[in-house]
Amino acid sequence: MDETSDEPPTSAVLLDNCHFSQVVFNNVEKFYVPGGDVTCYYTLTQNIIPRGKDWVGIFRVGWKTTREYYTFMWAPLPSDVHSDTTVRQQIQFKAYYLPKDDEYYQFCYVDQDGVVRGASVPFQFRAEAEDDILVVTTQGEVEEIELQNKNLRKENEELKASCASLQKQNIDLQEEVNKTQELQNSLESLRSNTEKLELELSSLKKENKHLKEQDDCREAELHQLKEQIQNVTSDKERLETRLKTALDHMDQLQSQVLNYEKEVENLSHVDHDKTEQLESLKEENRQLRTTRTQQVKPSPEHHGAWGSQGGEQQNRDVMKELEEQKCLFQILQAKKNEADEENRKLREENDRLLRHLSQAREVSSSFSVVSPAQAPIPAPEVGGLLFGNPYCGEITWHSASIRKCPMCDEVFPEDIETSQYEAHVQSHLLECPLCSETFEKSDKQVFDDHIFCHGLE
Repeated sequence: MDETSDEPPTSAVLLDNCHFSQVVFNNVEKFYVPGGDVTCYYTLTQNIIPRGKDWVGIFRVGWKTTREYYTFMWAPLPSDVHSDTTVRQQIQFKAYYLPKDDEYYQFCYVDQDGVVRGASVPFQFRAEAEDDILVVTTQGEVEEIELQNKNLRKENEELKASCASLQKQNIDLQEEVNKTQELQNSLESLRSNTEKLELELSSLKKENKHLKEQDDCREAELHQLKEQIQNVTSDKERLETRLKTALDHMDQLQSQVLNYEKEVENLSHVDHDKTEQLESLKEENRQLRTTRTQQVKPSPEHHGAWGSQGGEQQNRDVMKELEEQKCLFQILQAKKNEADEENRKLREENDRLLRHLSQAREVSSSFSVVSPAQAPIPAPEVGGLLFGNPYCGEITWHSASIRKCPMCDEVFPEDIETSQYEAHVQSHLLECPLCSETFEKSDKQVFDDHIFCHGLE
């Protein structure tokens, strides 16, 4: 019987008629002609706030609940819902949906909670009479109508009592619904807290897994560093052995070079003497030639020729000896050049070994403390020899007893006690209280990670 497919909100509870005055129906006819549309006029008072699911229904007189509507139409919303003044509205029922009998009906305004907010006077659907009809009612009919009215009043009282009981039940049910809603809200809050805790637990599990992976990586790095320390230590010992061998060989070569220099110097003196002797002989030979040209006697010519031949023979001997000395000098000079070349190569090898040794010490000093008894080997100056150039004057060396801090390069003289030196070196270090492993203070992050690894064991 409804024009739409939606069912209107209804209720099985009949409220007191005090609510019926919130909507007032206007211009209600006593009867409406069947087969025509019916327009319903009503006024919304300031005591009601219209909502989207409010509706107007046509009820047969004597209805008990809002479920007994014959037909209905959705009530249109006014332009100003929260107005403080009355609002006139109208709604039209199509003839197709209207009743076809001549029973008494009335309009009722029902809100979206199924509560009746207003009711009209009764009316009928019948044809309009052309003339007024005088209705004569007998005494019996009047008594019967009065009896019916009495019964209707009695039934109305019973319905009011039932309505009051249902209202009380409705209030109790509403309180239970509110309690249920509160419990549901509390349950939703507990569910939300549980989900948050589960998310936090999952995050903590992931973080714990990540920390374990980092711990494994640090353990692997620590093991790798220990292996590197062992390799560096072995390389250091091997380089020190090679350096010592190279230094011994360099000392031998330096002594050989010194001997060669002395021999060359002696040969230079001998060569100088021979050169002076040759010049003297040339001068003497020249004087002899001059003397011979000045002689006139023939016999002395033979004697001069003999003397000239003897001088030339002596001159040739000196020249031969001088050539031999030159050859010997060239041989010694070549040996000296070879020794210088080998000395230069050894010096380069020595510098390379010293660089490797210095790098090895730097790596080893970052993981362990250098023993105070170990004195660092002094590195030679660039382009110089480890023990100095024997031809460049005297070189003053530092005492081997002078100790140097491997952390801050502070020098400790010989008169400083070993305990003071060790205390100074120890002040640069951090010692693990669990395994006694030492770390530099500059590597405090590594020390903290090491302590954290002990805590995970």
